[in-house]
Amino acid sequence: MQVDLDVDGTQVAGLPRFQQALFHGRRLRQYAIGLSVLAGVGLLLAFFTGLFAPQSLWAALLVNQSAGLLVLIAGLQSAWWVTEWRAQAMNPTVSVPVVVEADETVAPAGWYERLLDRLGLRWQHMLVQIGAPTLWLAGWALLALFSIEQFWNLALTPAALGLSASVGAALSLLLAFGLLVLERQLAQENLAEWPEAGSLAQLARVAIICLALSALCLLFGNDTSVWPVRLAVLIGLLPGLVAVELLLRAVLSLFSPQREQLEPSLLARSFVADMLRWPPQPLLALQHELHNRFGIDLRQIWAFTYMRRAFFPVLAVVAIVGWSLTGIHEIALQGRGIYERFGKPVEVFGPGLHAGLPWPLGRVLSIENGVVHELATSVAEASAPVVAEPAEGPAPAIANRLWDASHVNDKSQVIASSRADKQSFQIVNMDVRFVYRIGLTDKDALAATYNSADVPTLIRSTASRILVHDFASRTLDGLLGEDRVGLGEEIGRAVQADLKKLDSGVEILATVVEAIHPPAGAANAYHAVQAAQIGAQALISRERGAAAEATNQAQLQASIARDQATASAREINAAAQASDLRFSAERKAFASAGQAFVLEQYFSQLTQGLANAKLLVLDHRLGGSSNAPTIDLRTFTLPADPAPARNTAQPGAAN
Repeated sequence: MQVDLDVDGTQVAGLPRFQQALFHGRRLRQYAIGLSVLAGVGLLLAFFTGLFAPQSLWAALLVNQSAGLLVLIAGLQSAWWVTEWRAQAMNPTVSVPVVVEADETVAPAGWYERLLDRLGLRWQHMLVQIGAPTLWLAGWALLALFSIEQFWNLALTPAALGLSASVGAALSLLLAFGLLVLERQLAQENLAEWPEAGSLAQLARVAIICLALSALCLLFGNDTSVWPVRLAVLIGLLPGLVAVELLLRAVLSLFSPQREQLEPSLLARSFVADMLRWPPQPLLALQHELHNRFGIDLRQIWAFTYMRRAFFPVLAVVAIVGWSLTGIHEIALQGRGIYERFGKPVEVFGPGLHAGLPWPLGRVLSIENGVVHELATSVAEASAPVVAEPAEGPAPAIANRLWDASHVNDKSQVIASSRADKQSFQIVNMDVRFVYRIGLTDKDALAATYNSADVPTLIRSTASRILVHDFASRTLDGLLGEDRVGLGEEIGRAVQADLKKLDSGVEILATVVEAIHPPAGAANAYHAVQAAQIGAQALISRERGAAAEATNQAQLQASIARDQATASAREINAAAQASDLRFSAERKAFASAGQAFVLEQYFSQLTQGLANAKLLVLDHRLGGSSNAPTIDLRTFTLPADPAPARNTAQPGAAN
């Protein structure tokens, strides 16, 4: 219960917490100074470690350890402010007011100076109203959060730490042991003599847990384990949550009235740190907080009492129902399930919902149902992860090439061949793929589950053995020739027969020979043969085309000559028929018209013959019966006058 000096000023000397205030204040000051030095050294080492080795485990560990010490320092300083107030209440000092002469007061000259003086007074008044304990608590919390945020990196890579890890783990455990002794002393303090000791003990547990987990990470950290690195970074969550809570309490304390005569309460109390006990009692802590803060006693509410009593029975019923529901299994449409009862397979479930005994009395092993897979006979080596190059940067080194074709799935086989009339062996690379699935029957499902641990590895090893035996009896010429047609079927039948003997439950659907790469010499000769064959086929096609072109040209010429002859014959025949018709018509006309038709034909022929001639027709009756007509055939030059000239025919000029 808080003490008000205006009411209980004379009774504080009899309270144990006021009597021990000076002693507690000295202890808190010593603890705070020592831990501040350790936290400062840790932050300094973390800064230099992160500067020179940003991917090292040490930076995150040192920062998280220092953050745990910072929240403890914040609690120690907050408790020191309370003990300081109690010490002053036990030994109050009489303050003599300082009287300032009016002549000594110098008024600021100018509006700017007056404004600065007014702002300074307002800031001083605001800081006094907030109080130093609130500012210090917020500062420690912000420093812890900022430190954790700067070194938070879940992408750290594991690395071997060597002897320094053992030394660091020993120092961490030694410091954790010292804080454990302090925590035990604080936890055993009488609440009447030191009410803040319990809260400080809870904050000490935060630092102890951070140090213990850090030592664990250092002891088990190596260049292959990832969890120590991740745990070293995640340790910062605990002091970070406590720092956030302390910062929130510092902000909320601004809305609480501040009285100098009222005993202050400890600001650095943490609900998160209070959970660090066994067994955790969050409801009890919440109940005490509500009772102390607002005077609400949840024990007097019947509903909460009933909930507390019914919590464990309801939890047991829910646990039993949940455990029973583990016997309900859902099988997907593309899968099957082998139901085991007490470890023995009893049934193969199809797609849908099925019920059985709950775990671990019964369980269902999933298996495929008709899913088709493709498997190569060789496994490609794991390549390094590809790092994306920037779009605006220079081209990567791998792009400095003309072409690159790698056959990662090819498998090398030794095959018989002849060289210079001698038997020899050569190596052939080929890509053979198997398309398989787990058999559709229940027997195949059980065999695939219990008779083989790794179906792809079984198929690959069986196929490798079959390929070795099969290619030992083949030759290179046959492989590149007529044997290639039935090669896939023969290999598939042989692999299926061996898998059936092993009772693997695997069904080979198809065997695909993707490519066969012969040796370099054979490949060159084979390519030359292919080139010659292609050239011969091209020449044959070219000659066939020329022959077809000549044949078509001759057919075209013959067709043209025949068409021209047919057309000429038709024209001559038509002309003859026309002449015959004309002759018949003229004969009929002469028979009917006589001499008139002949004269008319004469005039018609004469008209046609003289159609384009320039004629001058004279009548013989001109000039009487004895005088012949005279025609002037002289030519004269045309005069300049554009008037037309007249030709005068004079008698006797010409005969």
